[in-house]
Amino acid sequence: MAENRVIVDAGPLVAFLNEREAHHAWAVDQFRLLPPSLLTCEPVLTETFHLVSRLPHGRRQFFALLATGVLCVDFDLMAEQKALGKLVAKYSDLPMSLADACLVRMAEINPGSSVFTLDGHFNFYRKHGRRVIPTIMPPR
Repeated sequence: MAENRVIVDAGPLVAFLNEREAHHAWAVDQFRLLPPSLLTCEPVLTETFHLVSRLPHGRRQFFALLATGVLCVDFDLMAEQKALGKLVAKYSDLPMSLADACLVRMAEINPGSSVFTLDGHFNFYRKHGRRVIPTIMPPR
């Protein structure tokens, strides 16, 4: 798998598409700075679509973003189901969403990657048991 890639969560995608989001300006700046072809997974795209579909032009903007090629879906959920099940069980106290489990697993199989997120749970999630997952998050 590719190294030093950026894996994107739904939060920055929603913030990028919604001008009223608190982190919109930050997300826009990050998308300008980050290398193209951000990795993601279908659960993140599903979550993003659900959240932006309530916006006046959210659905159109979602598909326009996909058409740019800035996102790369490079994850086989079915092939990773056993590892995902273990992650969800490990973090059942949070609880961990399927999208978050996929992102943690993607961080495990893409050495040197960072997760681009607004989700504070990534301060607690670990890859390979104990290793911190590097994140790209707005300053607090």
